[in-house]
Amino acid sequence: MSKDSNDSPLDSPPDSPLPRVRWPRYGVDAPAFPVVSGAAGAACYLAAGRWRPGRKVMVAAGTALMASTGIFLNTTLHGKLRIWRRELDRAGLKGNEQLLDLGCGRGAMLIEAAKRLPMGRAVGVDLWSEKDQSGNRPEVTLANATAAGVADRVEIHTADMTALPFEDNSFDVVTSALAIHNIPSPEGRYSAVNEAMRVLRPGGQLIIADFTPMATTYAARIGHGTVRALGPGYWYGGPWLRVALLHVVKEH
Repeated sequence: MSKDSNDSPLDSPPDSPLPRVRWPRYGVDAPAFPVVSGAAGAACYLAAGRWRPGRKVMVAAGTALMASTGIFLNTTLHGKLRIWRRELDRAGLKGNEQLLDLGCGRGAMLIEAAKRLPMGRAVGVDLWSEKDQSGNRPEVTLANATAAGVADRVEIHTADMTALPFEDNSFDVVTSALAIHNIPSPEGRYSAVNEAMRVLRPGGQLIIADFTPMATTYAARIGHGTVRALGPGYWYGGPWLRVALLHVVKEH
């Protein structure tokens, strides 16, 4: 799959031993958000106790911020996992596919896919930004794969999704979960989508979860595909940051 035959499946294992975990731990997406929103909510409640004229406003603001924090944490810790399990089941994998996950992070989607590929391979790429996911490091992803019992079918690379180190038509399925939008420029995001389509085999499936406006622009860029909402279980704080799924089958 790789353009460079000297690439190892793990981009060379880290020098330090893998962390020992009993079960996979996937961290928190955008960890600064729940910290800031939760602290702001608490501050509003404290202000309500000291500022009587504005008590109702402060209580309402604090409640809204705390609710948003709770919704965010439910999505990042539970909701997105349930939804990806459902969507991977809907994809109808046969178990022998080569699957690529763009922006794999600590492996939440990658490992769920690997569980469904006893004769296949789940390959992840990431640049390992801890701003986008807490504790995002390749050794953590590998430890999670080991804890889930799928290390033998998981492969990770440090790579930029706008310039993937794989040959054309290398994968049966390409996925991405809330990663492409982190690329700051529209041109960069379009490059990532183009790369995803390049490495996907004819007849293969592209499955991207991203914020609804982004998913819609990706579909327009490709020229076909379906976009559908994934529901409250994939809201990052509220309906203003809801996630949609883009599904594309590459034409022959």
